[in-house]
Amino acid sequence: MAIHLARRIWTTLEPLHDVVYFGAPIKDAGVGIGLRGYWQTYFAFRAAPLGAVTAGTVVATFAGFHPDMIGKALPDAWVRSTPQQSLDARLTVSTGLLRGAGAGSAECARAVELLVPVQRGADATGRALFAANAELPLSDDPVAALWQLATTLREHRGDGHVAALVSHGLTGAQALVMQVAAGKVPESVMRAARGWSEREWSDNVDELRARGLIKGEPTSSSLTVSGAELLRRVEASTDDAAWNGALAMLSQDASAELAYVLGPLVKQVQASLVPPINPIGMGNE
Repeated sequence: MAIHLARRIWTTLEPLHDVVYFGAPIKDAGVGIGLRGYWQTYFAFRAAPLGAVTAGTVVATFAGFHPDMIGKALPDAWVRSTPQQSLDARLTVSTGLLRGAGAGSAECARAVELLVPVQRGADATGRALFAANAELPLSDDPVAALWQLATTLREHRGDGHVAALVSHGLTGAQALVMQVAAGKVPESVMRAARGWSEREWSDNVDELRARGLIKGEPTSSSLTVSGAELLRRVEASTDDAAWNGALAMLSQDASAELAYVLGPLVKQVQASLVPPINPIGMGNE
């Protein structure tokens, strides 16, 4: 089966964005501006474009994280720091990580040239994280600008993915269970990274099993035929929304050039910064 061009572009841009999650200096960057540990840094850095938002806003927009996990980080993060400090810190540390992985100004500048029109023309309807990121100014540093563009377009796809989950009758937590059942991420990794207890995870497994979407036990579930078809439709809707809402502005030649120009950097980031097993599932793409 041919891979949707929107998904191919995602596999190029997602690892560049992901340095803000997996780079070793991220926690220290957050602590350096007053934040408390890795997870408060994660939520503050990612939510910062939205402003000093509440935990409820992040529960709704991020999708999949346990509300209590988010509640431990927000709004306390905004007492310890400010959204602008988080924006500055995340850009600085992410740019440094990309440079450390070999990002050069020339190839990044070309990628920025290709992606700026895509961001400007992208549809923001129902895409809060995308819209908030799109309003941030782009740096004159092409490496920093590339990270921000990769982030903005990544959130565009993510917002569309959340919409696809809702339209197909899945909650954020159920979507995680489905990804585990599909074999993309181990249950132990996904459940811990998103803050769900064993009991809560098991309850979601029970609900999906009752709908005929998965089979097996909570730690060893798999998709049924119906479950695999539902997940395929969700992913197809996500790809279509990303393509029709933004990425179709790239010609096939421009998409190929983007992958070619950024290919060496993406490989180095994946090899040195993004763990092969992670909650995003990039190692399985």
